[in-house]
Amino acid sequence: MIKFSKYCILSVVISLFAIGCSDSTFVLEEEEIKYNLINSNLEDAKNKTKSDEERIQSVNKAYNYFITLDEDNPSRIKTLESVSGVYYSLKDYETSAKMDRKMLEIAISENDSISMAKAYGYLGIYYRRTAQLDSAYKLFYKADKIYLSFDEKKQYSPGEYAFDHGKVLMDLAKLSRKIKDYPESEDLTIKAIRKFEMSGNLSYVPLAYNNLGLVAKQLDRYRDAVTYHEKAIESAKNTSKDTLYATLSYNNIGTVFKSSNDFEKAEEYYLKGLSYKDFLKGKPDRRARLLDNLAYVRFLANKNDDSVLELFTKSYKIRDSVNDTEGLSTNNLHLAEYYQAKGNDSLAKLYALRVKDAAPLVNNNIELLQAYQLLTEVSSSDEGIKYAQKHIRLSDSLIKEERSYVNKFARIQFETEEKVEEIAAISRENQLLIFAILGLSVLFLLGYVIFRQQQSNKELLFEQKQQQSNQEIYRLLLSQQLKLEEGRKMEQHRMSEELHDGVLGRLFGVRLSLDGINQRANDGFTESRNVFIDELKSIEKEIRLISHDLGTDTLSPDIAYVDVVESLVSDLCTVHKMEFEFTNDENIDWETIDDQKKVNLFRIIQESLQNIFKHAQAKSVKISFDYVDDKINLTILDDGIGFKSSKVKRGIGLKNITSRVTQMNGVVDFISNQDAGTKVSVGIPI
Repeated sequence: MIKFSKYCILSVVISLFAIGCSDSTFVLEEEEIKYNLINSNLEDAKNKTKSDEERIQSVNKAYNYFITLDEDNPSRIKTLESVSGVYYSLKDYETSAKMDRKMLEIAISENDSISMAKAYGYLGIYYRRTAQLDSAYKLFYKADKIYLSFDEKKQYSPGEYAFDHGKVLMDLAKLSRKIKDYPESEDLTIKAIRKFEMSGNLSYVPLAYNNLGLVAKQLDRYRDAVTYHEKAIESAKNTSKDTLYATLSYNNIGTVFKSSNDFEKAEEYYLKGLSYKDFLKGKPDRRARLLDNLAYVRFLANKNDDSVLELFTKSYKIRDSVNDTEGLSTNNLHLAEYYQAKGNDSLAKLYALRVKDAAPLVNNNIELLQAYQLLTEVSSSDEGIKYAQKHIRLSDSLIKEERSYVNKFARIQFETEEKVEEIAAISRENQLLIFAILGLSVLFLLGYVIFRQQQSNKELLFEQKQQQSNQEIYRLLLSQQLKLEEGRKMEQHRMSEELHDGVLGRLFGVRLSLDGINQRANDGFTESRNVFIDELKSIEKEIRLISHDLGTDTLSPDIAYVDVVESLVSDLCTVHKMEFEFTNDENIDWETIDDQKKVNLFRIIQESLQNIFKHAQAKSVKISFDYVDDKINLTILDDGIGFKSSKVKRGIGLKNITSRVTQMNGVVDFISNQDAGTKVSVGIPI
């Protein structure tokens, strides 16, 4: 049990650090349909106008629907409790007990203490019916301990369990009365009444006062007994059971007066009970009991009363007609005493033998003892001795049995208390374990938070260094490009000077020489030389234009950044054998753009190309810079396989792009469909 608790606690702690969760789905409509079918069949099963066979079929259907309910259905225990109650009302006690065991199993699995206590109580009633008093007491006592724990811990409102606790206390009180532990029975009954009053449900209060009356009679407190039975009548007034408790309590008061030898008062109350004729028509067993008691008290008052035999006979016939075995046993005993008093030992013996045979069947050992005593007196000497010996053995056996039950009950109490102490010790140990684990968990969480904070700081520092490196790289790239451009311009200037001062000068000298020859000579080649002189002039003009072009700065100030970007695109696409198209809007003045923004745009293009090369399976890519409404718009479009929109924020590359755009107060859109390429649109305010 300790190990189980530890594992439970550990599993709870581990679950605090588990990533993700699973949601259980519950089909409400289907469960509601099942629940409605269960209730409908239970209502049919409770309908007493139907035959027992029809009612059993209905409750069986209800149970069959019950076993299909989802295990998470919160109504399972309540439903099973109702099913068990219907089986019990149909006197199918075995099936009812089976339902109660199932109810207990579910309650334990769900740690539902209230339902556990109820299930223990119901099973206790079953074992009491089967005369397994020690098992019944153990179950009732378990239920009582659970309810008492509610009182101590105050985890539930008393209204939720007080009535059920009162019923369990009454069950314990009845068992204590049965083993003749009358003080214990009285104490338990008084506690039960307090519980009933606390719950506001007083339906069991008449039963409690009735039990107090029976206990007081056994303790020879006859005045208290009468008072308690009168309270039973009073508490049942204006309820559905007022007539029931009136007839029952008048009968019990009559018996109290009979025990105190006030036969006249006893007869008065038996007659009061018999006055409820309409009620007794539907309760023949109760009418027969009142008639038998009336006859017996008249017999005790006057053994020659002529009405006695008639009343005994009337009671006997009623009991025989309804097969009241227990009542017939009492009737036979009274008739045996009657005929013994009349001196008719043969009839007295006949009726006493009937008691001897019937009493064990109804587990009435008191009447069996009286039958043995009477048989001892009306039988022959040898036979009488045998019955006397049986009387002694049974009396000793009953005393031992009562003591045995008292000891068993005491042992159950001791073992339960011992178990409670053990559970309390385990609980304390578990509490210490919980505190230790919670402490370790807090330390672990604290360590984890510190570790994550350090990691975050390192990542932030790394990002800062990376940003600085990116800026430095960009500056180096620009510096390199500027140096290349400067070298190219110097080379152009040198070539311009070389052409202008060298080649052009020499050509000019040759042309002047030819002009001089033409002026001095008249040899018929003057015209030909003029042609070559014109050609030389044309060459001079062309060289002069070339020299002028080489010496002029024809590139725009922004040519360096665009060249860097185009060079990046060209180099990467060439390596990966991919066609590309790059365009730049001439309206963008890159010299006025912040260096950090240019670095970020450069890295966005670089990151996007890497994603395309790795994942897109594209054949071509188009990259363009546009200037719209004081914003630089960068568009990167490929003809690859695309990706699902749900993955937009999962990739590290895409997160980096988003982060860079956010730093520049810009916006970014990733537009892609499966097998339809991808478009990255970035808008940056200048």
